[in-house]
This record gives sequence, structure tokens and C-alpha cells, in this order.
Amino acid sequence: MRGYSFGTSLKNFVSLLYTKLFWRGARLVRLPILLRHKANIQLGGGFTCGVGCRFYPGEQGKLRIGRNVVMGDYNQIEAMESVTIGDNVLMASRIYIGDAAHGVYFGPASDAPSTEPNRRRLVTKPVRIGDNAWIGNNVSILYGVTVGDGVVVGANSVVTKDLPDNVIAAGAPARILKKYNDEKKEWEFV
Repeated sequence: MRGYSFGTSLKNFVSLLYTKLFWRGARLVRLPILLRHKANIQLGGGFTCGVGCRFYPGEQGKLRIGRNVVMGDYNQIEAMESVTIGDNVLMASRIYIGDAAHGVYFGPASDAPSTEPNRRRLVTKPVRIGDNAWIGNNVSILYGVTVGDGVVVGANSVVTKDLPDNVIAAGAPARILKKYNDEKKEWEFV
């Protein structure tokens, strides 16, 4: 563990022991990690995550993380229904992914502002992140969104709508900035 201080190397060693005992197939799960309903989490081999990650599948929720996924520090994933992350996904730090929202805020059946947020209906829609995606720092991916294969999501973005394969998106809300041209083998502005 070259390049780390003695204290960090010691913490990484403890995390490596923890990983090999409790997360078979994972490469490294750094401590602390906060979990709820671990039986509802399915990990592909080669998984790595930084410190302070929180995984909260609900009692009926499913969190599926593909092979060779690498996450930075302090990421939070809430899966009340279903969150699926594909293979070879790289995720920076402080990312939020959630498949649920407290309340309905459109149409005639909307929740009233006078209703306490915790008493509003819980609305769920699955989230899917495709293979070979790269998610930047501080990104939020909200319920019902599909992020396609090969997508790059820029830092500080809020993804509220589906992103097709092989695009670069950024902003709040995220919008497509570039698309990969397979024939020319280059990214082009949209």
C-alpha cells in the first residue's frame, strides 16, 4: 500500500480483511460502510468502494451491482424497489442514487404541502445504470431513470430523465452535450 500514510495503510489492511471475510468476490470494501438488508444486495466480482458508502435496499428492494464496479467515498444508494448498476462502472464520490421519492407532485392526486414529508406516499420506480458508465462527483440519479451503456455524467449533475447509450450529459437537470459517433470514432456536440 505504497503512497499511503501508516494510519491509512492500517485502515486499508483492516478493510481488506473485512472484505475477504464478509464480501467474497469483492476487491476492497473500505470501512466504515453502512448497510441495511445486506441479503438484498447482489455484488459482482471485483467490487471496490471507498469509505462511508451507504447501501439501503428496502425490505423488498433489490440492489444489484455488476462486475468490476469502482466507487469513491460517501456514495449513497437507496433501493426501495430496484437499483441495477452494470459492469465496469466507475463512480466518483458523494453520489446519490435513489429509486424512491416521498410524495407525488403532479396531477390532481398530488400530495399537499401541509402533509408532513414522512407521511406522504412513497413512490418508487427502478433505476438502471448501464455498463461502462462513468459518474462524476456529487451526481444525483433520481427514481425512474435509466443511464445507458457508455454514458459519462458530469460532476454536480442531477439526472431526472433517461440518458441513451454513449452520451456525455451534465447539468441540473442533466442534458446531453455530446454523443459518440461510432463511424468517426469521436465525440460530437449535440
